[in-house]
Amino acid sequence: MGIPDEPAHTLRTGRGYGSVVGETGVVELTRHHGLGNDFLITFADDVPADAADVARRLCDRMDGIGADGLVFGTPVAGSGEADWRFTLFNSDGSPAEVSGNGLRCFGQALLRRQADGTSGLEAVVETPAGHRRITLVGSATDLEVDATVEMGVAGTGPSIEGLDLDLGGFPVQAVDSTDFGNPHLVVVVDDPGAVDLASVGPVIESFFSPVGCNVNLVSVVDRSAVRLRTWERGAGLTRACGSGACAAAHVLHGLGLVDDVVEVRMPGGVATVTIGEPVRLAGPVTFVEVHTATTGSDPYGPPGDG
Repeated sequence: MGIPDEPAHTLRTGRGYGSVVGETGVVELTRHHGLGNDFLITFADDVPADAADVARRLCDRMDGIGADGLVFGTPVAGSGEADWRFTLFNSDGSPAEVSGNGLRCFGQALLRRQADGTSGLEAVVETPAGHRRITLVGSATDLEVDATVEMGVAGTGPSIEGLDLDLGGFPVQAVDSTDFGNPHLVVVVDDPGAVDLASVGPVIESFFSPVGCNVNLVSVVDRSAVRLRTWERGAGLTRACGSGACAAAHVLHGLGLVDDVVEVRMPGGVATVTIGEPVRLAGPVTFVEVHTATTGSDPYGPPGDG
């Protein structure tokens, strides 16, 4: 699905895959979302030196294309397990170690690079958090496919000693932290939707400065279903968070409140988390549109203070 009248945006292109510093021309980006958590994806010879600035500009929902993050897919040299490297920059330009929904969207972008008749895909992708296996069910021409990513094993989260949780008067039932290659705080509450997460999220995240932390509010529906809202480090409020879904299910499973397979209900839709080694995240991903980014002079000028 092309959008011929989309505005041009600045990105340098390379010879083989997409974007690389020092070249000029046109590069194609595709936009995908996993339950409303949306990403721009491009394939490149290398990650450009100004990738953080490119991400801020292109992900801006007012002056850019708009997305929660920008993903560069670059080839992995050698004959290792992974063929592609996944590099994600959040909408604020900060680098992210991993993203469950970002990886699932990346899988669909890989599938769309195959011939039209291609059905299904299994790929191992290198990330800053380690290798992640992505499995897709669907064809290269399907707008929506089912995607599962192996998110690894939960690690020890950041220390919460001294953390003063103020949710605007709403009680906290339990709190813990964990890590899926990126840090997560999981706060169990009666109703995640009742809390003003846009206000309390950045305040809680600031406790974990300078690294930051994803803030997840979760409630238990029953042993097989939970409700979740997430304030994402580097992106703010998002409609879904894949690694947050895994973090919430892992913490609740450790507390004995949910079973091994958990339906995680988020504002953007439902994902399924299966607890194990590795933890698996599954759900639909959707191709939205193609964007053409032109290179050369920067249409927005140098960054400023606004």
